[in-house]
Amino acid sequence: MFGGVATVPSNSPHLRKSGSRPVVSDLGTSELENGAEEGFLRLIEGNDMKGGSIPRSTAAIMPSPAMLWRFKVLLFFAWGFICCKVGWDSVMRMSADLRDLFLYEAFLYYNPLLLVTMMVWFWGVNLWVFAQGNVNYAKIFDLDQNHLTHREIWKCATWMTIVVPTSMTAYLYLYSHGEVSLAASQPVLLYAAVAMLLIFPFDIFYLSSRFYLLRTLWRIVLPLQAISFSDFFLADILTSMSKVLSDLERSVCRMVHRQVATIAWFEADSVCGSHSVAIPVVLVLPYLFRLFQCLRQYKDTGEKTTLLNALKYSTAVPVIFLSALKYHVFPEKWSTFYRPLWLLSGVLNSLYSFYWDVTRDWDLSGFTRIFKFSKQQFLSNLVHGRKWVYFWVIGSNLILRCTWTYKLSSHLRHNYLTVFTITALEIFRRFQWVFFRVENEVNKMSSKSNIQLSMADNPNEEDRLLVSNGHSG
Repeated sequence: MFGGVATVPSNSPHLRKSGSRPVVSDLGTSELENGAEEGFLRLIEGNDMKGGSIPRSTAAIMPSPAMLWRFKVLLFFAWGFICCKVGWDSVMRMSADLRDLFLYEAFLYYNPLLLVTMMVWFWGVNLWVFAQGNVNYAKIFDLDQNHLTHREIWKCATWMTIVVPTSMTAYLYLYSHGEVSLAASQPVLLYAAVAMLLIFPFDIFYLSSRFYLLRTLWRIVLPLQAISFSDFFLADILTSMSKVLSDLERSVCRMVHRQVATIAWFEADSVCGSHSVAIPVVLVLPYLFRLFQCLRQYKDTGEKTTLLNALKYSTAVPVIFLSALKYHVFPEKWSTFYRPLWLLSGVLNSLYSFYWDVTRDWDLSGFTRIFKFSKQQFLSNLVHGRKWVYFWVIGSNLILRCTWTYKLSSHLRHNYLTVFTITALEIFRRFQWVFFRVENEVNKMSSKSNIQLSMADNPNEEDRLLVSNGHSG
């Protein structure tokens, strides 16, 4: 820029910070490209004057980005078809009495990672919408300048979509062909690879973003500091993935006890079976984390609404543990006493959570913004005049809040396809919730900044207000 064209390549390590993406200057790039084009044209003119010709490798036309994208999509669908075909043929090779039990076990290992992949895809969509609405979400979540964009999130989700079903297909194929030991190694290797990728200490695979996630998770587990927006935001997402965490615990338990690719876990005395006390404990942990965060917020701010929020999360505790009692009490006692209590606690938790979503997390109290749009922000602008969007979000949130009780109930987990579907719908509900929750936070930050500006511009008026308030007391 100053003193001529830069000679350092734009992807030089000297232009990068640790854990960041390449820093490229648009002006420097254009100057380098212009210089390359001029040199290339001079080479052509020189060759023409000498009667020579340009090598075919130099004159070859590279495929367009659209063509490359279509080719990748074609490969992706071809891979998906191959996985489905191999998996289906492998399942059909098994006997009918073993098939359902084995599919139940395969779902246990792979449905948590499939649901996590779904959440990553949805988070990429959230970030894309924020980018379209010019929302400074990096400031809201206190991210540094090297945070992942929606494109990079989708790239991670794409690889997860490829790796997890491929491992599941290999698991089904190897087991159906009698290679039990090799089949048992597939989920173990997959889980080990995911764990290593998260804690890998070297500057690859988005090191700064991975460590940001791990730090936030640590702050959630031990809320010994002031609670930031990203802390309770991720903790809220974990409450929607409590079933995923429970299945992860059961999967790891089976791997530790070497029960993979067996059906021993269906026995009543199995350590990792449905009778395990660890199941309700893991289910309730995200709600306890969020409850402790609310208590910490009350200690720091003194706001009584945080206690009401803590009460909301505490209503999930009886739903989880009353359901778990089915495996530890007599059937008639469960039917006549504990089951009605479980239903009552489930209704209370669902309605309380729905009320809090609408009136507190989204600030849609009285449905005023459905008709007036008094607070114009990115989401209101996108759906302005489309009242059905708000009706859909509120109605679907109510329905999915009620069905979420099914997922929290460990005595219903044997209906694994139903539970998987409801968990996926809960993740979709949380995906919708993110838009309105972030918009509400944008409104709060805008209001605070406006108040600070008005106080700075009108100090005398502020003094008069303080004096008048002192006299009125």
